[in-house]
Amino acid sequence: MRATVEGQEVKIGDYVGFKSDVEQGGEIVKIMRSTFCPGEHILTLKAGPEGFQGGYIGGDVTTTVNTSDCWLD
Repeated sequence: MRATVEGQEVKIGDYVGFKSDVEQGGEIVKIMRSTFCPGEHILTLKAGPEGFQGGYIGGDVTTTVNTSDCWLD
């Protein structure tokens, strides 16, 4: 499955940026269609070995983000 970020197609293995406490990025490991917003996708992102940063997701190794909240990294 593919999704669109900033008008460009992204797929599993691509990297995108997002903000959760701080601007950071992750590798797309899963793409799902949103059940709440038609045309929107939800990306599961994987962090590097140190995990994500910030108070909300700090230390987590995966997170989910709407495509509308991402940018190309």
